[in-house]
Amino acid sequence: MNLRPLGRSGLQVSPLCFGGNVFGWTADEATSFSLLDAWLDAGFNFIDTADVYSRWVPGHAGGESEAVIGRWLAKSGKRNQIVLATKVGKDMGDGKVGLRPEYIRQAVEASLKRLQTDHIDLYQSHDDDASVPLADTLGAYDDLVKAGKVRAIGASNFTAARLGEALATSERLGLVRYESLQPLFNLYDRAVFEKELQPLCVDQGVGVINFYALAAGFLTGKYRTEADAAKSARGKNTTAKYLNARGLRILAALDTVAARLNATPGQVAVAWQIVQPGITAPIASATSLAQLQDLVKASQLTLDAEALATLGTASAE
Repeated sequence: MNLRPLGRSGLQVSPLCFGGNVFGWTADEATSFSLLDAWLDAGFNFIDTADVYSRWVPGHAGGESEAVIGRWLAKSGKRNQIVLATKVGKDMGDGKVGLRPEYIRQAVEASLKRLQTDHIDLYQSHDDDASVPLADTLGAYDDLVKAGKVRAIGASNFTAARLGEALATSERLGLVRYESLQPLFNLYDRAVFEKELQPLCVDQGVGVINFYALAAGFLTGKYRTEADAAKSARGKNTTAKYLNARGLRILAALDTVAARLNATPGQVAVAWQIVQPGITAPIASATSLAQLQDLVKASQLTLDAEALATLGTASAE
């Protein structure tokens, strides 16, 4: 597996990142352990989660995904084989939200405890927090890096203007900088990233680990009619957003390319992202070993010029 540099962090990551939002939610603990083992066995090393996963599930308080990963690490002893990313900032209840330095210090200790590790490779701001001066947030992160609790930091859901301001603040004050960005980007969701974020990240050497690589499953071809919404817990939201004329046009292009290359639509959709300028490692989830094998094949799939043109034309906004 050819690893890729994540920004200027020194971290080397696989060309796909496993999205850990499913751990302890749509993948139970035993399944999660088998998926994590299979991910490493396939040559991948990058795993992303967040403290808030999966607080949206009735009866969950957040931290479930991190705790599952932590128990897997304790059982497997594979901590040194992975690049482990998590996030802070989403609402955890009881006022635990945002990027205040005192909260970051509290939240990182909670994540380290759940993950059963002494350091986080990539610690990310899950959302921008305009109520806190960037210098304060970045200063708190700088302290964590100097203390050895965090190796690098990243941003998620930032605008180009705010990411640029953060990078300038780090440079001016000599603080650790955001080495990665986690934006929404896939064949359907292109415009926001491509307009301003992509040029900025390429220019500044910021790695991009985009989320919703499969558009919540839509780009696999799983949802082609309104009736298909019943296929999963998130199916209704997925069809509401993506099942329209443009979405169907993208699916048709994926079908065409997949048939010609003896692949699946989902494999083609992910392979397209891997070769886009500035993209380091799209984030995708799997809840079964069969789905994981699809991701393995996607990372090995080479799209020719004809395929790229077909997909680019169909997904243009």
